Amino acid sequence: MMGLSIVAAVLAWQIPAADAPGRDAPAVPRPEIVSASEWGSKPQEIPDSRKHSPEFVTIHHAGVTWTAKVEPEVFVRNMQSWGQREKGWPDLPYHFLIAPDGRIFEGRPLDYEPESNTKYPLKGNIGVEMMGDFGSQRPDPRQVASCVKLTAWLRERYRIDQSRVRGHKDAASGQTSCPGKDFDRYLRDGQFHRWVQETLDGKAPEIDPGPPLPDGPTQPIPASPPAG
Repeated sequence: MMGLSIVAAVLAWQIPAADAPGRDAPAVPRPEIVSASEWGSKPQEIPDSRKHSPEFVTIHHAGVTWTAKVEPEVFVRNMQSWGQREKGWPDLPYHFLIAPDGRIFEGRPLDYEPESNTKYPLKGNIGVEMMGDFGSQRPDPRQVASCVKLTAWLRERYRIDQSRVRGHKDAASGQTSCPGKDFDRYLRDGQFHRWVQETLDGKAPEIDPGPPLPDGPTQPIPASPPAG
């Protein structure tokens, strides 16, 4: 019995407590996320053959003009049921969905690869989708800020290099314009990566969408239904 006690004490000394102060504490806290159970998810079983290890953060837009006629949680439920009915997808195609008001909704479990209407290797991709069509409307700054926080958290959690954060069009070259001209600009000029890096450095970046592009959309995405 004495020997077992000594072994236990040695093991306890060698293994740091997960929540001990100063021991690999994450620099980026997990952003607030509306869980699948909270928005009423009804997933079907995903086969083990679809399991993967996250290596990329791939950013999308819905590609559908957001009119705020339904609540974001209804949009998420409708997308899930449409995919199951029309595409044979067992769950949402994305791992996270971001509403114009900045709320982040949990999609399919991160343990499984996403779905896509385009052709590219899906394994390893974390799908992050923002509601709206950024070819015809501009994202809400709160939406962009949530995408920055979520991306920073995912990068830290899965040790994903900046070079592996990309838009859908970069993953599926020549097949799509997703995540839309008015969001893709931030990936092209490096601004999105700078915001993420500032977050990883423990700073609070100032999310400034800047002026509209000369040939881009000018109308901001509505976060609430139009008056009247």
